[in-house]
Amino acid sequence: QVQLVESGGGLVAPGESLRLSCVAAGFAFSGYTMRWYRQSPGKERELVAAISDNGGLTNYVDSVKGRFTISRDNAKNTVHLQMNSLKPEDTALYYCSAARWFGVDPNYWGQGTQVTVSS
Repeated sequence: QVQLVESGGGLVAPGESLRLSCVAAGFAFSGYTMRWYRQSPGKERELVAAISDNGGLTNYVDSVKGRFTISRDNAKNTVHLQMNSLKPEDTALYYCSAARWFGVDPNYWGQGTQVTVSS
């Protein structure tokens, strides 16, 4: 059974940090690119960050550049999203996903973890 399980979300004040984690099982993790998406009520789903299968290439949506960092540990089948200097507009449900290559639809999705940034 394929599983992607996110964790690390929560409620934080503006300017603080969170680190999201996604643990994968049931597929060849090291052969897949990984992505973090987010979605908030009334808004379209947004691709936040992506990382290549070996971690050598990353890209980010403009609104999080310089604040968020995606990374992966293939030995632990885990991908992370370090989120610094959080803003209220970062509030969303964050989803982990896996795709064989950049530019194709994800094969697998996690259930999501909620991030709320509020004072």
